[in-house]
Amino acid sequence: MATTTNTNTNVGQAPAGQQGPKKASKPDSSSTESWLPVKDIKNGCIILTNNWKVSGVKIVPRNIFILDEESQTSVLVSLKNLYNQVDYEFWILAIDKPVDVALYESQLQMLMNNTNNPKIQKLIREDQDKIGLFKDNDVVDKEYYFLFRSDKDDVIQKRVRDLINWFTSSGLVTMHTTNEDMRVLLDNFLNGGKMTEFGTVLLS
Repeated sequence: MATTTNTNTNVGQAPAGQQGPKKASKPDSSSTESWLPVKDIKNGCIILTNNWKVSGVKIVPRNIFILDEESQTSVLVSLKNLYNQVDYEFWILAIDKPVDVALYESQLQMLMNNTNNPKIQKLIREDQDKIGLFKDNDVVDKEYYFLFRSDKDDVIQKRVRDLINWFTSSGLVTMHTTNEDMRVLLDNFLNGGKMTEFGTVLLS
């Protein structure tokens, strides 16, 4: 933690010919972001103001309950062994991410504009109706993250490699978090999943 030393012995009175001490500037309290110890997002890490970094892996969801009992047990035992191997502080997060159908919606419209086949048009309209249901009901995707923190890049890289290998042996697909993942995490906790135009944390 940084400390501040006051070298002015004339507290409350400025020496002749000099201005008095400047008041410390307060953070802009208009948004929660201004109070966060976040300096940047880079290389799949949230960089804190003390130069520690939060990173990890994103876990692709898998419904193990459709597997037979023996396979379910195998996955759970593998995950238990994974957690027992981790000798550092970590967080497991599950967040809801709004489903982004904008690209698919525009592709469907392009297909509709380029076809005169009634059968194809009917199929496209059915998909467009499904998109409308997604929008009206605020359908979300569930995303899972395994996060940790460190102030050393080589430690972060090794942990990410180990986690990907360990989760793979448990039958789960994982990948190193991206800058976009970290923005989504912050948005989810601060703004209910709504994307915002952050100032400092949108740096690439």
